[in-house]
Amino acid sequence: MSHHKILWICFCVKVLFCACGDSCFPPSFHATAPEEVDAGYVIAKVHVLGCASQLKHVHASDPDFAIHTNGTIVTLHSTKVPLTGRAFSVRAQSNNGQKSKMDVYISQKLSQPSKTGILRRFKRRWSPPPIFIVENDSSGLPKDLELIGSDSSVTHSVYYMISGPGVDEDPMGVISVERSGMLRLHKAVDREQYPQFTFLAMVFDKKTNERTDLPLPIIVNVVDVNDNAPTFTGSLQFSVLEQSADAVVGQVKATDRDEEDTDHTKIKYTLLDGKDLFSIDSQTGVIKTKTATLDREVKDKHFITLEARDMNGAPNGLFNTATATILLEDINDNPPIFSKTSYSTNVKENGERETPLLRIPVDDKDLTKTPNWNTVCTITKGNDDGHFRTETDPDTNECLLYLAKPLDFEKNKALKLEVQAQNEAGLSGTQAGWVSVPVDVNVEDVDEGPEFTPTNLELRIKEGLPNGTVIGHYTATDPETKSSTGIRYYEISDPASWIEVGETTGELKIANTVDRESDFVKNNMYNITVKAVDSSAKTATGTVFIMVDDENDNLPLFVSNDLILCEKSGELGSVVMVAEDKDSHPYSSPFLFELMEPHEGEWKLSKLNDTAATLKQAKELPTGLYRVPVLVKDLQGKGDSQTATVRICRCRYNQCLDSQTSAVLGAGGILALLLGLAMLLCVLIAVVCVTKRDIVEFVDAGGSGGRLLKSNIEGRGEEVSSLIVPASGLGQGSFVDMQTGMGQSVKGSFVDMQTGMFGTMNANSVAGAWQPEILMPDMLTRDGLEMKTDSQYDFGSTAVNGAFNVNQRNATSLHTWRTNGLFLDMKLNYLATGEEGRYADDILHTYGFEGEGSVAGSVGCCSDQSHNENMDFLNTLGPKFKTLAEVCNKK
Repeated sequence: MSHHKILWICFCVKVLFCACGDSCFPPSFHATAPEEVDAGYVIAKVHVLGCASQLKHVHASDPDFAIHTNGTIVTLHSTKVPLTGRAFSVRAQSNNGQKSKMDVYISQKLSQPSKTGILRRFKRRWSPPPIFIVENDSSGLPKDLELIGSDSSVTHSVYYMISGPGVDEDPMGVISVERSGMLRLHKAVDREQYPQFTFLAMVFDKKTNERTDLPLPIIVNVVDVNDNAPTFTGSLQFSVLEQSADAVVGQVKATDRDEEDTDHTKIKYTLLDGKDLFSIDSQTGVIKTKTATLDREVKDKHFITLEARDMNGAPNGLFNTATATILLEDINDNPPIFSKTSYSTNVKENGERETPLLRIPVDDKDLTKTPNWNTVCTITKGNDDGHFRTETDPDTNECLLYLAKPLDFEKNKALKLEVQAQNEAGLSGTQAGWVSVPVDVNVEDVDEGPEFTPTNLELRIKEGLPNGTVIGHYTATDPETKSSTGIRYYEISDPASWIEVGETTGELKIANTVDRESDFVKNNMYNITVKAVDSSAKTATGTVFIMVDDENDNLPLFVSNDLILCEKSGELGSVVMVAEDKDSHPYSSPFLFELMEPHEGEWKLSKLNDTAATLKQAKELPTGLYRVPVLVKDLQGKGDSQTATVRICRCRYNQCLDSQTSAVLGAGGILALLLGLAMLLCVLIAVVCVTKRDIVEFVDAGGSGGRLLKSNIEGRGEEVSSLIVPASGLGQGSFVDMQTGMGQSVKGSFVDMQTGMFGTMNANSVAGAWQPEILMPDMLTRDGLEMKTDSQYDFGSTAVNGAFNVNQRNATSLHTWRTNGLFLDMKLNYLATGEEGRYADDILHTYGFEGEGSVAGSVGCCSDQSHNENMDFLNTLGPKFKTLAEVCNKK
């Protein structure tokens, strides 16, 4: 069977008993265990020093291990023990509060099988217990610590070496080993800096320099000595309210660098001074007040000396002292007081408001600029009429007395006030109360002007009182003599000049009729202002408020007498008649509406509401004007007959179509007439300008004597192209060809601007030619544009390639401008007649379609007033008619 090296870990326990005081455990414990250990494995049992029943809490610092109160060490989890071993600490506390600590080190042990295959157990392995050195011990250095030895030294000639912290790592040179295995200490060690050294010890064969055993971890624990005094940490400044007994001031805290849970770090706190006012808890360091006599106003800051001593305050314990500062916080235990027992001041009568009268010093011992110090001054007596007010100077804390309202010497010659001083915060910790001081105010007499009594006079009158009626008296008196002698009165304001004021008596009379419905009356109130002047020229003003009562002096009237009733086929129309009355209730609405005779059964009247009635047709009525008498009465039965003018007509947008062509020549008609005359003047100027050019005579077989303008020549022609203007006073759809002088329309009137003739045209379906019918002056009648059949006006017209050839039989009888004037006179005379048909002649008529109409639109009378007339064609006229286009265009 082949031989293999097999590692076996066995354990052996070596307990070092070193009782320390009343501790239940030894200070250290060393054990060995297998490399791999299952949960619940019992490592060893520590010998408890006769106090197992007294143990209360036992705790291991390594979570993989636990120790029972009987001293048994077990594993809590599956774990491993490395070559360097496992080290942890155990802390215990007994029922009486005694604490103890034990350092535990668990290492491995190597086993090798024998050549026979039977395991041989070593009696022991070189495994010294932890080594202890005392910190800061420099006596006898260097000195021996411990001799280490390996089992391999039995069969080998060996030497030892160590490596790790304290040897060849920081701090270096503290510990060394001789070749024989003796550990030596070379330097003193501070436990607070290096509480423990763990390094490896190795053993080698002297001949081969090979290891003869596994490396062994060596633990050197530095034993603490009480070499550090406690030091205070944190703030040592505290505050507490004055007059507070057994109140917590604060807590001090001190720390000690020595080993925890030992008497070296058990601190006790004491007070070295201030014990009459304060106390401190020796264990917690909490400072409290002992008495309620702490007064901030006497001493606002206290200094106390504290001591923190370790070894639980034992005389041999180390200690430190510190000074704590305790600030007393203010409470309002001092009311403000006055420096004098009384004060006095003088004030002139009728003095100005907000006049400062007096400064009253106030003293308060509490902390300045706080609610405990800030003074609030109040007048507790003598200010029933509110003549005075107080406030506090924020800088000096003084009470300031001001005049709030003027004083009258004749009413008050002296006043006695009482001023009280309080704080913003309430009093506490004192039996004292708020303090008051008397203040005498003496009023000085001054010469005053007159005074109206009352300052504002209220009167009530009825409107419409006759002139000269006395409605009251408004007089002023001298406040010192109580007399009105020598005082004169004048009006300052009387917007409507309705009231007269007696200069010497103050008598108020009606000067002009008072009308409640006037714009000068607001909410039934009319005001006047009166000035009184005494012999010394001192003045006073007063206001008279006159309440004007309503009288039934207004009749209800129609809001509008002109009503429009739009004609609807098959329906009886109606209009609403609205009345109003300037009087107020009960002299106004509700109104009573009654039809007056004769209405001949044409209308019916019904009430709509308190101020309106509905007038409805009783039967179908033709278009025209109707005058309907209606009686309108107010609530008191006062009223009169009124005539409403009702126009029945065809409407567009609720307006009569003929409303714009009334026979009455208003502003619109006059404007239309002036525009027509301006157009004729422009045409005349244009004709004169054109005819000034060179002209060519031609022979007219008809003896017309016409002239041919020089325009139709080869090359670029003159700028006298066909221009179209509306012909004023002609029918709908007419226009004028400014080149040929012929008016053209699908059917309508035209004007020949060269000859001045009027006529009508009908469309000819042959080659697009037009056949003009010329109207002579004697063909115009009062009934409109009517054509006669006299043969002398028989004109022929033929169309050749779209051109006109007009043959005139009696051209000498045509007088252009006379013809135009005659036509306009006849048209105006016709419109001035009272015939109903005059309206129908100037509205749109429906004709059979005879081709495309003229772009110029209507040239009928007043056609410039049309709502939607399109004047864009004027933009196409030539430059010679630009002025005419600007006049006619309604942009």
